[in-house]
Amino acid sequence: MAKKRVYSPYCIEATILLGKQIKLARKQRKWSEHDLAERANISRATLQKIERGELSCAIGLVFEVANLVGIKLFDSEHIPLRKHIEGVDDKIALLPKYVRKSSQVLDDDF
Repeated sequence: MAKKRVYSPYCIEATILLGKQIKLARKQRKWSEHDLAERANISRATLQKIERGELSCAIGLVFEVANLVGIKLFDSEHIPLRKHIEGVDDKIALLPKYVRKSSQVLDDDF
């Protein structure tokens, strides 16, 4: 029997907010659910799940639908995403390749 996944309240609220923003943008463009679902190449039922903020939807689908209705997810500073990706890649390159749990017990009781 599979365990039921538990999400934080922040995660739940964030997906609901994004879903509502997608729905608002779709309606502002005067697109029906069917129109947007067809443009995204998904079923109308999947679009309805995205707009309700259901967490079972694939993140790629959610991002694609958000992009289709004009919601910008990461370029609030007007920097192209490619630059953000390169910056994160540079930071990752500076970190160790493998992460291990420290076996040393720290005495931090001052």
